[in-house]
Amino acid sequence: DQAGGIAAVEIAHGRVVTVKVDAMQFIRPMKVGDVLCVYTDLVKIGNTSLTLQIEAWAQRFQTRTMEKVTEATFIFVAIDDDGKPRVVPR
Repeated sequence: DQAGGIAAVEIAHGRVVTVKVDAMQFIRPMKVGDVLCVYTDLVKIGNTSLTLQIEAWAQRFQTRTMEKVTEATFIFVAIDDDGKPRVVPR
Protein backbone atom coordinates (compact mmCIF):
# COMPACT_ATOMS: atom_id res chain seq x y z
CA ASP A 1 0.00 0.00 0.00
CA GLN A 2 2.83 2.43 0.78
CA ALA A 3 4.59 1.88 -2.55
CA GLY A 4 1.29 2.23 -4.39
CA GLY A 5 0.55 5.38 -2.41
CA ILE A 6 3.86 6.90 -3.47
CA ALA A 7 3.08 6.22 -7.14
CA ALA A 8 -0.50 7.49 -6.74
CA VAL A 9 0.69 10.75 -5.14
CA GLU A 10 2.98 11.37 -8.11
CA ILE A 11 0.18 10.71 -10.60
CA ALA A 12 -2.45 12.70 -8.67
CA HIS A 13 -0.06 15.56 -7.80
CA GLY A 14 -1.09 15.49 -4.17
CA ARG A 15 -2.65 13.51 -1.36
CA VAL A 16 -4.50 10.25 -1.96
CA VAL A 17 -6.25 7.65 0.15
CA THR A 18 -6.59 3.94 -0.51
CA VAL A 19 -10.26 3.09 -0.98
CA LYS A 20 -10.13 -0.46 -2.31
CA VAL A 21 -7.81 -3.40 -2.78
CA ASP A 22 -9.00 -5.99 -5.29
CA ALA A 23 -7.82 -9.52 -5.82
CA MET A 24 -4.73 -9.51 -3.61
CA GLN A 25 -2.90 -12.74 -4.24
CA PHE A 26 -0.02 -14.00 -2.13
CA ILE A 27 2.10 -16.19 -4.38
CA ARG A 28 5.31 -16.90 -2.49
CA PRO A 29 6.72 -15.96 0.92
CA MET A 30 9.41 -13.38 1.57
CA LYS A 31 12.47 -14.79 3.32
CA VAL A 32 15.02 -13.29 5.69
CA GLY A 33 17.65 -11.47 3.66
CA ASP A 34 15.48 -10.99 0.54
CA VAL A 35 15.09 -7.54 -1.00
CA LEU A 36 11.50 -6.50 -1.73
CA CYS A 37 10.99 -4.76 -5.09
CA VAL A 38 7.59 -3.18 -5.79
CA TYR A 39 6.37 -2.18 -9.25
CA THR A 40 3.26 -0.22 -10.18
CA ASP A 41 1.36 0.14 -13.43
CA LEU A 42 -1.35 2.74 -14.01
CA VAL A 43 -4.50 0.95 -15.19
CA LYS A 44 -7.08 3.75 -15.19
CA ILE A 45 -7.62 7.38 -14.22
CA GLY A 46 -11.14 8.42 -13.28
CA ASN A 47 -12.43 11.83 -12.30
CA THR A 48 -11.20 11.64 -8.68
CA SER A 49 -9.72 8.15 -8.58
CA LEU A 50 -6.92 6.12 -10.10
CA THR A 51 -6.34 2.40 -10.34
CA LEU A 52 -2.90 0.81 -10.06
CA GLN A 53 -1.81 -2.76 -10.63
CA ILE A 54 0.90 -3.47 -8.06
CA GLU A 55 3.37 -6.37 -8.04
CA ALA A 56 5.92 -7.19 -5.37
CA TRP A 57 8.96 -9.27 -6.23
CA ALA A 58 11.59 -10.81 -3.99
CA GLN A 59 15.20 -10.56 -5.00
CA ARG A 60 16.40 -13.69 -3.26
CA PHE A 61 19.30 -13.49 -0.85
CA GLN A 62 22.66 -14.55 -2.34
CA THR A 63 21.21 -16.03 -5.57
CA ARG A 64 19.72 -12.63 -6.55
CA THR A 65 17.00 -14.43 -8.55
CA MET A 66 13.66 -12.64 -8.77
CA GLU A 67 10.33 -14.22 -7.79
CA LYS A 68 6.91 -12.58 -7.73
CA VAL A 69 5.56 -12.74 -4.17
CA THR A 70 2.26 -10.84 -4.40
CA GLU A 71 0.06 -8.79 -6.71
CA ALA A 72 -3.12 -6.75 -6.38
CA THR A 73 -5.18 -3.97 -7.88
CA PHE A 74 -5.42 -0.84 -5.71
CA ILE A 75 -7.85 2.05 -6.12
CA PHE A 76 -6.89 5.44 -4.71
CA VAL A 77 -8.92 8.65 -4.47
CA ALA A 78 -7.24 12.05 -4.67
CA ILE A 79 -8.15 14.32 -1.75
CA ASP A 80 -7.74 17.99 -0.93
CA ASP A 81 -6.49 19.50 2.34
CA ASP A 82 -9.93 19.00 3.91
CA GLY A 83 -10.02 15.31 3.00
CA LYS A 84 -12.63 15.81 0.27
CA PRO A 85 -12.27 14.15 -3.15
CA ARG A 86 -10.66 16.30 -5.82
CA VAL A 87 -10.13 15.95 -9.56
CA VAL A 88 -7.05 14.00 -10.68
CA PRO A 89 -5.12 16.20 -13.14
CA ARG A 90 -4.67 14.76 -16.62
